[in-house]
Order: sequence, then structure tokens, then C-alpha cells
Amino acid sequence: MTKIAITGACGHMGRVIAGLIAEREDCTVSAGIDKFGGKYAEFEVYTSVFDLPEKPDVIIDFSHPSALSDLLNYCKMNAVPLVIGTTGYSDEEKQTITSASEQIPVFFTFNMSLGINLLAELAKKAVQVLGGQFDIEIVEKHHNRKKDAPSGTAIMLAEAINEELDNSKHYVYDRHSVRKPRDKDEIGMHSVRGGTIVGEHDIIFAGHDEVITLSHSAQSREVFAVGAVNAAVFLSGKPAGMYAMGDLISD
Repeated sequence: MTKIAITGACGHMGRVIAGLIAEREDCTVSAGIDKFGGKYAEFEVYTSVFDLPEKPDVIIDFSHPSALSDLLNYCKMNAVPLVIGTTGYSDEEKQTITSASEQIPVFFTFNMSLGINLLAELAKKAVQVLGGQFDIEIVEKHHNRKKDAPSGTAIMLAEAINEELDNSKHYVYDRHSVRKPRDKDEIGMHSVRGGTIVGEHDIIFAGHDEVITLSHSAQSREVFAVGAVNAAVFLSGKPAGMYAMGDLISD
């Protein structure tokens, strides 16, 4: 039985994760951490990760980038594996996550959905076939409460594509400020915010007289929660290192 602590436990994703774990027999919620919320289920909710009365087997984080430092320090001090589902990290913060993975197991991906990770693989295959002949644009859509743009998932997709192209592309986020014809060595990134859109991502390959679009649409946040819980159970007992969805799929 894997004992899981949830940071951001009182947020929407935290509650969905707690509900999913309650339906499983291979894991349980040992505690929640949330500086804004209180108890809403059988487990206790603490304002700081350092207030936990006992060490969990794994921590799932769906909170805020500002919580990263305390979270990594606690996990390194106590040898606790960490599943990170939070997005919006700076390059410096992502480097601290990478450094922490030298001491503890860290599962870090911009999107916990199996479908999104398949989309990334399909996009890489498309690049292998199409080469540099097609212009590439990524359009992501999310609800009106999402703060970061472009989404971490859109960045993940762009980086997967760019790696297949020997990192020869640069990203353009705002065409309004770039008044010139499109550069062949760019990947356009576009963000839409509105309503209650959970998450939609389109990768557009636009060539001469033909367009290929790869798409993924999440109908509920549960798809991300399922991936996070599976990742937590997978990560328990693993040696230090950086893990991602590909490791979970191949296990």
C-alpha cells in the first residue's frame, strides 16, 4: 500500500486526486498540504510540508511554483519520491528539479495524460516524415483561470518536435509584435483562454497546398489525476533519478 501525500490538496486537482485514490486498493492518502484550505476528507490537511507527522511513501504536487523550494528540501531531507504535476516553472526552477533528481526519484512531466504523451510521439514521427518542408504551429486552449501561457504542455510538444529537428527551430509567441513574413525556422505558439476549457492542443503542419493537424482534447481533469496517481505508485521504491511518462508506459 503506497502512502501518498498531496500538495495543493484543497485545490480542484488535489480533490480529484484524493477521490481517485479513495477508489483504489494499492494506495491511500496519508495527508494533504495546502496553505489555503482545511480538512474535507478523512485525512488531515497541513499548511506546510514540514508539518507532516509521518513520512509518506510519495508526494504528488499540484500546487504552485512558489512551493517548489520547500517541497524539494523536504523530499531531499527525508528521501521521499516526488511526482510533479505543477506547471509554470522558470528555467532556473526546472534546473533545481533536475538537480534534486540526483538525490531522490522525481517524476516530472508537463502533462500527466497518456494521450498527450502519445501526441508528442506522433508529432515526432510526423517530423521524421515531413522533415523541414512544413511550417509548424502549436495552438493550445485552456480555461480562463489558467495563469501561465503558453501551457507547459505546449512547450513540451514544441521541445519534442525541436529535438527531432536538432534544435534548429526557435519559438515565436506573439505575431502582433513581429511584422514580417514567417521565418521557416520557427515554431509558432498560440494561447487561447476562455470558459471552462480543460485543455486542447493542436499541432499544425502546414505545407504547400496541404495541412496536417494532430489534436488532443481533455474532457476532464481526471485524465491528469489518473496519470499522477499511477506515477506515484510507480515511483515508490525507485532509485534516485528523473522519470517521465515514457518510463511508466514501458514499466
